[in-house]
Amino acid sequence: MSKKKCVILIDGSNFYFKLKDLNLHNLLSFDFTKFATKLADDYQITHATYYIGKVRTDGTEHTQRLFNNQRKLFAHLKKHAFLYSLGYLLKSDGKMSEKGVDVNIAVDILVATYENICDRIILVSSDTDLLPAIKKAKEKGKTVEYVGFSHKVSVAMVANCSATTLLKKEDLLPLVKSKQ
Repeated sequence: MSKKKCVILIDGSNFYFKLKDLNLHNLLSFDFTKFATKLADDYQITHATYYIGKVRTDGTEHTQRLFNNQRKLFAHLKKHAFLYSLGYLLKSDGKMSEKGVDVNIAVDILVATYENICDRIILVSSDTDLLPAIKKAKEKGKTVEYVGFSHKVSVAMVANCSATTLLKKEDLLPLVKSKQ
């Protein structure tokens, strides 16, 4: 019998800010390979995708720094065999917000479901905007696992997903290379 398959979908902004709460937000030192392997357990990973809003430069030093850091993150993800999917960032009232990222994740949940790419969808996101896609995937027989953080649990995600994994700081510490 062939090994069961999974996909791993990480909502980048959601992930980053949850790690930031734990003071573990240096993504360039995060071992995404070990993280994916741990999440997948004995499933074969079909693909792992990190979703993020694309930084565009506007000529300021700040956006150029963000742009350069994002390019380093993309190289780091590629090194760990992660794909990345881009939404965009919209500046409104001086504040940046991501657009299109949730839609990209929802579409990928449905593609994985309807194209029978996997048996299990591992979703690292607490975003309840994804619930309609999650419910449809479950209706079609897919296991949808919510991976959240024990310090900020989404009750709605726990209630609507097939399985839940809650990460604690001590689970994540071995995945962050310490600065020498």
